[in-house]
Amino acid sequence: MVVKVGVAKLGNIASGVMAELLLDERADREDMQTFMATSGTKLQPEDIDRVVSNMKAWKPDFCIVVSPNGVLPGPTGAREALAAAGIPCIVITDDVTTKKEWEGIKASKFGYIIMKADSMIGARREFLDPVEMADYNGNLVKVLALTGAFRKLQQGIDKVIDQVKAGKKGDALELPKIIMSADKAVEGEFTNPYALAKARAAYEIASAVAMVNVKGCFMTKEWEKYIPIVASAHEMMKAAAVLCDEAREIEKGCDGVIRKPHKKDGVIVSKNKLVAKFE
Repeated sequence: MVVKVGVAKLGNIASGVMAELLLDERADREDMQTFMATSGTKLQPEDIDRVVSNMKAWKPDFCIVVSPNGVLPGPTGAREALAAAGIPCIVITDDVTTKKEWEGIKASKFGYIIMKADSMIGARREFLDPVEMADYNGNLVKVLALTGAFRKLQQGIDKVIDQVKAGKKGDALELPKIIMSADKAVEGEFTNPYALAKARAAYEIASAVAMVNVKGCFMTKEWEKYIPIVASAHEMMKAAAVLCDEAREIEKGCDGVIRKPHKKDGVIVSKNKLVAKFE
């Protein structure tokens, strides 16, 4: 059986850059296929409608809806429209757990993965040009990858794929409900405690970037003040990425990097020695 996994990307967060790639890292899985529809950079109603229409036409077994601020009208309408068409949905979004609207999602039938470190960018024109945007997202992808957050996201989705392969569908699927804290991200990822500490510090720093950028983008009006604020947030994300590199190098130094690739049938194998066979 080939499981059809839809990926609806609405706007952009770093988790969306890698969502479908994490499930098929060498593009050789034979047990599943993905289809991605995107609204581009914006969350306008016409862009959302295009994504929903394309996803309904493809008829996936379930759909990942990834967006910033998952309680906004656009992402909310998209997942509700897909659910009304009988397509189970997993919401992947940044940290909106402080919003009272989010309680409705947590109590609903939707799955969710809240990526606390997938922090909003410093979107001030005086600071953010295309190069700065790409550099920030590159650092953020590194943090989410090397701390373990991406692996936990991938494992949560793989569990749903396995359920579909076992014959479950629709409302019978048990969808992930994950709040990706620092402790959740680094759990089981490191063989060296110093590497774990550095990775955990990186995740905490990346998570704190969000509120710094909120202050710079929405709470500070004077340009002379908000430019240094958003610049400092990007420096924080860079520092977090450096810590992740340091953690990775420690793991390499003790030959302890954990690798867990997919086989062609979707089975995950593992090893933590570079020159060794998978188990």
